[in-house]
Amino acid sequence: MVHVAAEREVTELQRKYLAAVSSELHAVIPHELDGPYPLLRYHLGWEEANGAVREDGGGKALRPVLCLTAAEVAGGDWHQALAAAASLELIHNFSLVHDDIQDGDVERRHRSTVWSLWGIPKAMTAGNAMRVVADRTIAMLSNANLPDACVVDASLVLTERYLEMIEGQYQDISFENADGVTPEQYLEMVGRKTGALIDASMYLGALIATQDTAQAEAFGWSGRRLGLAFQIRDDILGIWGDPAETGKAIGADIRRRKKSLPVVYLLQKAKGSDKKWLHGLYDADYEMSDADVNRVLEIMELVGAKQYCQQMAEDQSRQADAATEELPLTPAARDTLRALGEYFVTREK
Repeated sequence: MVHVAAEREVTELQRKYLAAVSSELHAVIPHELDGPYPLLRYHLGWEEANGAVREDGGGKALRPVLCLTAAEVAGGDWHQALAAAASLELIHNFSLVHDDIQDGDVERRHRSTVWSLWGIPKAMTAGNAMRVVADRTIAMLSNANLPDACVVDASLVLTERYLEMIEGQYQDISFENADGVTPEQYLEMVGRKTGALIDASMYLGALIATQDTAQAEAFGWSGRRLGLAFQIRDDILGIWGDPAETGKAIGADIRRRKKSLPVVYLLQKAKGSDKKWLHGLYDADYEMSDADVNRVLEIMELVGAKQYCQQMAEDQSRQADAATEELPLTPAARDTLRALGEYFVTREK
């Protein structure tokens, strides 16, 4: 299903920007051998647990890419936005360190998680340190020949959006034991947990390029829709993704009883004995069998959960495109933004 041209466009954007983002990150993370900083460097994929240097092995760095892309397509010099791009990546990774603790996950990106190696107290402290380094990094926009008002606005927006991200994480945890969560409530939650920081990514890039808050808000709204599309697609891959691409077995998120959008929709739409069985299964605490997972998949097929979720992702992508429709962008810029939307709803990993 993957849109080859869109994937190629995103790969080119990563190739264009990520070396500069990596350099900026290396410049702002302290090099001390003690304190929390080795844990930060380990989590970012720069070092082994024993401190041995390794090639950068971080994640997709989509938020920095979106920030720098927004800066460029809005007509600015993307180099001016590097401090913002680095701060976004640090905020995202601070949230991952804490998420791993909350979820009890012992592996991320095929490596042991920070808390599983150093313990919860040190991992919590390392995550907090990464957030403060991000705050300090966004302030470095003052070195990019930008108006003071732009730097202050950028810092404020980043803080507001990652507060939203934290609120969304709290909602997500609350939903784990809640009955009757609706798809609408779920989307409102992921609009915060995932959408807010992607909103910030595109808002900051456009703001730095133009110093025009109206344009920045349009880009930010587009980013929030892209964030929803990204998360919904992530939910699809967590159940139906190709194990060779995702590194997870088919139905992995079902086995974990993760209440992602397909499950929320399933619990709302299932009828009769299927509904009763599902609620019993998701309220239980025993390990699901293969037969349990297969039956959940069969009921999902019956209610059309996968098709519903894919349609929702594509609708969010269309809304993202519409958000910047009235802006004075070049045809090439519009093509780039559309390619991002296509990638977010067709990616396979």
